[in-house]
Amino acid sequence: MPCLATVAEPTLELDHAALQRRRRALQMGFFALFLAAPALDLLRFDLHEAQLWFGGQRWTLGIAAFQRGELTATQVALSIFLRGILPAVALVAAFLAVARRFGRVYCGWLCPHFSLVEGLNDLLHRASGKLSVWDRHPVPRGGRVPQRRWWPLFALACAIFGFLWAITLLTYLLPPREIWGGLLSGTLTPNQARFLAIGSVVFTLEFAFARHLFCRFGCAVGLFQSLAWMSNPRALVMAFDRARAAECRGCATADAPAGDACEVACPMRLRPRQVKRLMFSCVQCGQCLAQCEQSHAGRSASPNLQWTIGVDALRETLRQRRDDRSR
Repeated sequence: MPCLATVAEPTLELDHAALQRRRRALQMGFFALFLAAPALDLLRFDLHEAQLWFGGQRWTLGIAAFQRGELTATQVALSIFLRGILPAVALVAAFLAVARRFGRVYCGWLCPHFSLVEGLNDLLHRASGKLSVWDRHPVPRGGRVPQRRWWPLFALACAIFGFLWAITLLTYLLPPREIWGGLLSGTLTPNQARFLAIGSVVFTLEFAFARHLFCRFGCAVGLFQSLAWMSNPRALVMAFDRARAAECRGCATADAPAGDACEVACPMRLRPRQVKRLMFSCVQCGQCLAQCEQSHAGRSASPNLQWTIGVDALRETLRQRRDDRSR
């Protein structure tokens, strides 16, 4: 997130259209990397060999060499610490440090699953006017009229990506050439075929019915990012100018002609004008900000929502706490 990390001012003035283009490009690039990583040996664990592959190389801890008598106990212990424990701790610490500062930016800017959530949301909206099959009422967006012809495409997309997800995860555990070759030649082992069948069904159902629920409540990666973010009162936060709250009554954009543009835009089904503790699963995608800016630009006014960080974010957090205590 260099576009955020290098900003020195507490209030972030950004070109939201350019920001969304950059976010989409990062999502597509990381999605391609997620699919290609096992085949390129960038990251996978081979169950046959009990061997981790990283960056195209075998990542060994020296245990096999110790068993052959090539390393002493001290040398293998040092190898385990330097090549196993230390990198893992450093990676987790760096990940949580970024999350503590910026929140769930991995989810909103890189995560392949969240990329699918946004794409499937769009297909479902074209078919039904809703962003989830559990919505009670249609969500106005872009003046769209729901068309039933999109339903087969939505169902097909869920099935295709469900299968792709299952086979990609299997290639992180077994050689990709073996899995794809066995699939094309019909020589998969019973366990491999069973994994693909069950995995495809589970992921298809999840994409169709529970993709938002998984992101909000079922993903451990997202959960720990949110916990780290909530612990930091100076972290990147959505500030809402409540003194101008009445202006939101006239909110309308091309995507949300009936108002509440920020809520319609949120792919996590949140209400961005709420306090931080109620935005626990915010992925910092910035779509609500873009819609708020567009709505207020039509009335020659500054947006009511804005990203803040540092001292300004601390002031917003303290103000929210005071408001909570006064209720």
